[in-house]
Amino acid sequence: MATPKLSNRPRILVAALLLILGAYWVGARWGPRQPETVGAVPSGLVGGKGDPRDSGLTDEETINVRVYRQASPAVANVLTKATEYDFFMEPVAVEGAGSGFVIDPRGYILTNFHVVEGAQSIEVVLGDRSRYAAKFVGADRRNDVALIKVDAKGKQLASVPLGDSGTLQVGQKVLAIGNPFGWESTLTTGVISALRRTVQTSETTFIDEAIQTDAAINRGNSGGPLLNSRGEVIGINSAIYTPTGTTAGIGFAIPINTAKLIAHDLMTEGRVRRAFLGVQTLPIGGWLADALDLPVKEGLLVETVTRGGPAEHAGLHGGDRTALAGMRRIAIGGDVIVAVDGQRVANNLDLNVLLNKKRPDDKVTVTIYRGGQKMDVPVTLGDRPGS
Repeated sequence: MATPKLSNRPRILVAALLLILGAYWVGARWGPRQPETVGAVPSGLVGGKGDPRDSGLTDEETINVRVYRQASPAVANVLTKATEYDFFMEPVAVEGAGSGFVIDPRGYILTNFHVVEGAQSIEVVLGDRSRYAAKFVGADRRNDVALIKVDAKGKQLASVPLGDSGTLQVGQKVLAIGNPFGWESTLTTGVISALRRTVQTSETTFIDEAIQTDAAINRGNSGGPLLNSRGEVIGINSAIYTPTGTTAGIGFAIPINTAKLIAHDLMTEGRVRRAFLGVQTLPIGGWLADALDLPVKEGLLVETVTRGGPAEHAGLHGGDRTALAGMRRIAIGGDVIVAVDGQRVANNLDLNVLLNKKRPDDKVTVTIYRGGQKMDVPVTLGDRPGS
């Protein structure tokens, strides 16, 4: 299970929380064994009309009941099987469980990548108890989003509408539906506690502009929808901060606007289009900047540029000689990147977060130091090969 690192964007990455985060990808990669248009919005909520049980509900209860009735048929219990090997290299069957949700009546389902990572078979159980074998369509590992698909054999599956995570406000009511600890179609409610968090889940993966919520989210909720009071999905539940392994009232969801772009790419092109700068860099913070006599105390030293890549075309320079730094030999003499589009870059996470908001062919301004001279270099971003 990955251990998220939490920061309060913009600007501040609270690295110290790594020592206490002890967190889980919600839905635990291997969890309990129990029991054409993306994002269309319906004109109204479905269900609940004329039900005599509704007469005594408060306004808030009415929202909860109606959103659950609308969304739960499209929420999936995602079951996976794989084979791992023990210490003696003996094969061991491993089962996993998480959540997902249908975004297209043809059978496309969004979930977390870590829910289906390494799975040799995937099975989906929908809210009406129908079961389908699912195939892996593709994923964006960096953003922990995956798309799978079931063949409903002509049946139009219930789907959930996708909202706009760019209009959210702290304090707004949210609802989460998923399969915590194997308990299918479980509803929890809460509010948006904070917005625009950056939660680092490994050295190379993070949730950018994460939605923080106090809605109870536990292992098994991973990949399930976070909904607003209109029944629109505004996030994918993905990680929790927890000292104990269970909910502590701090959960994080991937913004649905990020997931919509990923789903569109996978459905139309079969791969995710990711912005590409084409540099190999090394953070220079601390003693290294002094040791190399650099003009700044933080930034990214460009060691190499990708041949024929955007950085090389723009004229960025990599290292022209090598030096020994500790136990590692590094390329020195290259440009030092300190900002992109005016936003400070102190480490590789900063650069990756900035590039994650861009698309291929976007134009950016990269601020560098070359020797003692500060320069702004215009760069047209490319399409990352193999993404």
